[in-house]
Amino acid sequence: MPAGLEVADVFRRHGDAYRQAHDGHLGCVERRVMGAIEACRTAALGGHAEACPECGLVRCAYNSCRNRHCPKCQGAARAEWLAARQADLLPVPYFHVVFTLPAPVAEIAFQNKAVVYAILFKAAAETLRIIAADPKHLGAEIGLVAVLHTWGQTLHHHPHVHCVVPGGGPSIDGTRWVGCRPGFFLPVRVLSRLFRRLFLDALAAAFEAGTLGFFGDLAPLAEPAAFHHRLRDLRRVEWVVYAKPPFGGPAQVLAYLGRYTHRVAISNTRLVAMTGRDVTFRWKDYRHHDKAKVMTLASFEFIRRFLLHTVPDGFHRIRHYGFLANSHRAGKLALCRKLLDVPPPAPTVAEEPTDRSPLASPPLDRCPCCGGAMILLAVLPPLRPHRPPLRYDTS
Repeated sequence: MPAGLEVADVFRRHGDAYRQAHDGHLGCVERRVMGAIEACRTAALGGHAEACPECGLVRCAYNSCRNRHCPKCQGAARAEWLAARQADLLPVPYFHVVFTLPAPVAEIAFQNKAVVYAILFKAAAETLRIIAADPKHLGAEIGLVAVLHTWGQTLHHHPHVHCVVPGGGPSIDGTRWVGCRPGFFLPVRVLSRLFRRLFLDALAAAFEAGTLGFFGDLAPLAEPAAFHHRLRDLRRVEWVVYAKPPFGGPAQVLAYLGRYTHRVAISNTRLVAMTGRDVTFRWKDYRHHDKAKVMTLASFEFIRRFLLHTVPDGFHRIRHYGFLANSHRAGKLALCRKLLDVPPPAPTVAEEPTDRSPLASPPLDRCPCCGGAMILLAVLPPLRPHRPPLRYDTS
């Protein structure tokens, strides 16, 4: 594998030609993502020169684009987010539940990302909370962290939400902790049926409100009769809700969340080769026991698939619900710890992971040769004007 092959290299080599070939169909979000990844950690964004007084090493450190779609810019954001989440962990089993949209809904979602992805989040969260609150199942108020992913291993559009849920919660009257049965959270078939109903009801409401758009092959769905026929068909098929076995403990939950929360469509470590025409990458075939395989795509097709997974400006891909909701998290967690009779966790600082290595990487302010402290020599201005990233680009 060529050393240091990155998604940025694909964009730098083929991006201009791709923009020209798709000039009338490439949105501003996609163009901005391509430009940010191409410029990331290059002289285009500026940086600084520094030196080690011990061994004389001199190096240039260029600024990151901080775009949330960039494979190189997720390490610091992930570390910061995980450090904040450590205080939210409870000493109970945690479960992982995945809600997936069927293909006929996924194609509607692609043309209406902000609306349909928001419906996906809300329907998944409400499904878990309603079934958990039912005394026949758990009879408790639960909390959850939901993370949107829109890709499969081969970069096709495959929207789904990963939900990490503590195995229990305060009783409805708030007087006791109600834990789930060992190794079992909630019945998947019941979750699936309610999720389907809640999602399709919300999708129908969005259609009636005129917030959905249909283009190309989906243009006929703009007619009410065709749209409601599509909904009728979708009510007759099974929707996939998958519940994985519980985690070993809170520490495993944190490590697991770190692999999901700030992931992008494909990491640089999966790239194998790039030519003047093609890009080759590794993927896992989940239908055949996670068998490792290699796929080669034309460069334009690789870029197209990568850009399928950009999300609208300001859209939050990580959301909290129930007793983990931002508006009342502190008070609800205090109640949970009181009912569990456990003290709050001691504050800790998460280490910063990198795209190509585990957590133990050398500090950026130390010399990689001798470990001495690096000192600033000069600030390097950007080579071209660059719009500072907005806050939502970094989350």
